[in-house]
Amino acid sequence: MQKWLPFLGWLPDYTWYALKMDFIAGISVGLTVIPQALAYAEVAGLPPQYGLYSAFMGCFVYFFLGTSRDVTLGPTAIMSLLVSFYTFHEPAYAVLLAFLSGCIQLGMGFLRLGLLLDFISCPIIKGFTSAAAIIIGFGQIKNLLGLQHIPRQFFLQVYYTFHNIGETRVGDAVLGLVCMVLLLVLKLMRDHVPPVHPEMPTGVRLSHGLVWTATTARNALVVSFAALVAYSFQVTGYQPFVLTGKTPEGLPDAHIPPFSVTTANGTISFTEMVQGMGAGLVVVPLMGLLESIAVAKSFASQNNYRINSNQELLAIGLTNILGSLFSSYPVTGSFGRTAVNAQSGVCTPAGGLMTGALVLLSLDYLTSLFYYIPKSALAAVIIMAVVPLFDTKIVRTLWRVKRLDLLPLCVTFLLCFWEVQYGILAGALVSVLILLHSVARPKIQVSEGPMLVLQPASGLHFPAIETLREALLSRALETSPPRSVALDCTHICSIDYTVVLGLGELLEDFHKRGATLALIGLQVPVLRVLLSADLKGVLYFCTLEEAEKYLKQEPGTQPYNGSEDSVPEHKIALLKA
Repeated sequence: MQKWLPFLGWLPDYTWYALKMDFIAGISVGLTVIPQALAYAEVAGLPPQYGLYSAFMGCFVYFFLGTSRDVTLGPTAIMSLLVSFYTFHEPAYAVLLAFLSGCIQLGMGFLRLGLLLDFISCPIIKGFTSAAAIIIGFGQIKNLLGLQHIPRQFFLQVYYTFHNIGETRVGDAVLGLVCMVLLLVLKLMRDHVPPVHPEMPTGVRLSHGLVWTATTARNALVVSFAALVAYSFQVTGYQPFVLTGKTPEGLPDAHIPPFSVTTANGTISFTEMVQGMGAGLVVVPLMGLLESIAVAKSFASQNNYRINSNQELLAIGLTNILGSLFSSYPVTGSFGRTAVNAQSGVCTPAGGLMTGALVLLSLDYLTSLFYYIPKSALAAVIIMAVVPLFDTKIVRTLWRVKRLDLLPLCVTFLLCFWEVQYGILAGALVSVLILLHSVARPKIQVSEGPMLVLQPASGLHFPAIETLREALLSRALETSPPRSVALDCTHICSIDYTVVLGLGELLEDFHKRGATLALIGLQVPVLRVLLSADLKGVLYFCTLEEAEKYLKQEPGTQPYNGSEDSVPEHKIALLKA
């Protein structure tokens, strides 16, 4: 049962110390997620309450199914951006997308299909997240400046933002910039607070705890400050800010996701809704899984514990399915809140219970206060949250490590400004082509000696046989006189039927020109295939020295030429095994 319900493994050994640390971490993450959830709903193009509807279910599901003590599931900037692309800013579409994404993710978890994520390389992820950071950040400039009627398409957004810059509301701009400065200062304080030591005086430790709490909950503090400023102006009868407005109180009743939508122009069927979401039914589930598993693996490696990727798939899938019953849009693992959770000293996934309870309490008792939150303050929260997503070091790193990886990075980054799915798909296609190129054109090391030695640097599969053939023809058979060749198969662990046919043709070419093609250093799986193919005239040697002695017709050297009698005894034993 622990395989499917990991909490059964740690719950029997739960301690009071773990309860205390999980309580502190849960409160810290809760104070972070509430303002972020309100802000991310704006990114998704949905009313603010939908951010809170999406923020609590993952906390409870992950308690039972999660394998990482640090991860928190909920709305994120990137997932909110994807939702805005595929749901037309309609809550019904967003909720249905959460349900269908959860079903896809749950199915992938049961079928152990997490390996599909291995084809999304790091340059693709970096290119996408960097582009998303710019799209999300620039998308909040309109709220930061109090601009109205700005379209959501990125290039139109850039044009109309600069075109309407003269309509900037001074109050929103000043408050937004002040909030950004406060968030930056609090973050720097958090990063530079010295660690606590037991020998420190009680007063110093207490002040350290207060600073740590204030800097950890900086989003909640800054948003509360902005709301207090806005309320003060409201009392005087003058309001210089654009406010969030009325937020419905309480949690919506549980109901199945909407499989059809009734509009003024008629009813949109389930099939039409699915067709409208299009590529989102692939992009959203995959990116949700990718983000969540990347976060889990990152913190697991930092804190020396292991996670189960397929179990993480089940957790995120079930979260989206159950969340859709309470009007949630798709969610995933949050890197920022997971970092807060880890830095708060969380011991188990039980910390999420306090976070979820805090979100539910805010829905019941704080929604009337959300009315006074200025949109410019939420914009400041979003901008400061996505700035770390833009990785400025990756280009320099890839230039040093492997310059060819810059190609999928740049393709993904640029095309994501057009359409996110095209950027990810094009980046993945370029990465696969680079991978196939290395398979089709393996590097071949050439050594001179009594025999010409060619050593492929990697495996030998059907796309590579032409490269090998050209190398052998140009260096051995097209010379005068033709040279004998030893093909060093040390690095070849598998071959296919096309390669066997190609070797057979090469053997005929060498035989016609009166030269020798010998295979040395064969691994057992390759030898098994060659013996099964029953190639005629091929010479197998264990070492290059044996092949050179045979070529010089020195006594005592005998190749094993394809029959069992000529294969060394240790090879026969391995083959029979």
